[in-house]
Amino acid sequence: MLEKVDLSYCISIHKSQGAEFPVVIIPILKEHYIMLRRNLLYTAISRAKVKVILIGQKQAVFMAIHKSDVDKRNTILSDRIVAYYAREKQNLVG
Repeated sequence: MLEKVDLSYCISIHKSQGAEFPVVIIPILKEHYIMLRRNLLYTAISRAKVKVILIGQKQAVFMAIHKSDVDKRNTILSDRIVAYYAREKQNLVG
């Protein structure tokens, strides 16, 4: 019986970007609502060359399809750039 078993591996959608696989199995549940986004589902589906298998809840698929917004990134980079140029301007003037 074991001679009929093939090993397979699990990786995240994020790690799979840029790779392709013959078959992709995607677990999709409402409990993962934070990650249910159209772009992430598209990335997962587009990794498959031959077959995609979605395992989970239809409602979760609909949630992902209808949620296309990307979370706002919490960053102070723009504030730092503005402050840097304000200091540079002061140095040139004064």
